Amino acid sequence: MKKLFSLILNLVPRPLLIRLSYLVRPILAFLLRGSQFKDPIDGKTFKSFLPYGYGSQRVNVLSPSSLSLERHRLLWLYLKQETSFFSKPAKLLHFAPEQAFYKRFKKMKHLDYVTTDLNSPLADVKADICNLPFNADSFDIILCNHVLEHIPDDTKAMKELYRILKPGGFGIFQIPQDIHREHTFEDNSITDKKERAKIFGQYDHVRVYGLDYFDKLRDIGFKVDAVNYTATMTAQDIKTYCLAKGELIPVVYK
Repeated sequence: MKKLFSLILNLVPRPLLIRLSYLVRPILAFLLRGSQFKDPIDGKTFKSFLPYGYGSQRVNVLSPSSLSLERHRLLWLYLKQETSFFSKPAKLLHFAPEQAFYKRFKKMKHLDYVTTDLNSPLADVKADICNLPFNADSFDIILCNHVLEHIPDDTKAMKELYRILKPGGFGIFQIPQDIHREHTFEDNSITDKKERAKIFGQYDHVRVYGLDYFDKLRDIGFKVDAVNYTATMTAQDIKTYCLAKGELIPVVYK
């Protein structure tokens, strides 16, 4: 199964993967039903989660029901327990909308929910993050998760995110991050897909972010909190929800 998942992730275009997943998901959820692990997004429990990853695969991380990964479940728990996201009226912009969230957010009547991406079939607005078709100070909340590592000019993208966020609003800009690395690493001379997957974690990533990511956001103008939310949780909850211990949530404010 591990080799099969790796082959599918690397060969099948992402828009097609999204469509196929709707067909496969109920079957996987049935086959893996159990009680050892729990997806907090939909409350369903399983004997195990699925493996996931473009290079070396992580085991027991992909929920067969919501298709959430560690970062999605951590974000859901943070939004649910630490913010008014699920109750306060807000205009929300969601980049590259994840399936784990898309239908759930769309059903929330207190949210004015807008999705955007260049390629995703789930996007309402097809747009380049470096040149967004939105007015300044347009959104109360922006979710832009695992997007910036794909963008060659991430500084320009961050400036656009700052421009369209309302004063007093907040955003969450999760990225794959090496918390043991002080400085972000980029090398455009590496063009082989397998080598890029090995070094950057995915063939279409252009950098590995270090801890200086937060300073870069601050330089744009954001106030930034690097939230280690798993530090507030029990070891059992981290295990049950299959979270990545120590993952930092980049919460930004304007």
